[in-house]
Amino acid sequence: MTKRIPITLTANGSEHEVTVTPRRLLSDVLRDDLGLTGTHVGCEHGVCGACTVLIDGRPARACLTFAIQMEGHAITTIEAVARDGVYSPLQQAMHEEHGLQCGFCTPGIIITFEAYLRDNPDPSDAEIREVLSGNLCRCTGYQNIVAAVRKAAAAIRSGHP
Repeated sequence: MTKRIPITLTANGSEHEVTVTPRRLLSDVLRDDLGLTGTHVGCEHGVCGACTVLIDGRPARACLTFAIQMEGHAITTIEAVARDGVYSPLQQAMHEEHGLQCGFCTPGIIITFEAYLRDNPDPSDAEIREVLSGNLCRCTGYQNIVAAVRKAAAAIRSGHP
């Protein structure tokens, strides 16, 4: 029998106590225990980026992170990006530039670029493509996503909240 261990983590600003086995993944705790199903699990190898969340403000793969490591850490998922029902500049730009496609990879892409644009609000197309290389989209292409990130960066630079 595998021992279950209680941990406390903060997800999207709310503190949660969960009991986990040592090998339980953060993606499973977020989706199954906390009901935060916006975090998608694609490849389960950390390659596709669909499970990307912010851990203490930095992007990380939830499918490669053991939940037990999250004791005392703050996790941000796609559910916390829009505030008071208002899309973030990146979410709005993804909508306007048709960067959403099927939407499966979108949460990971948005989480990745929310952190990136916070640190680099004026990226070049080459920088956007380099960062985007960590997220796989199997629908069509990346051009609309790049355009959306560029548009969001401009909105952020102009003072959009």
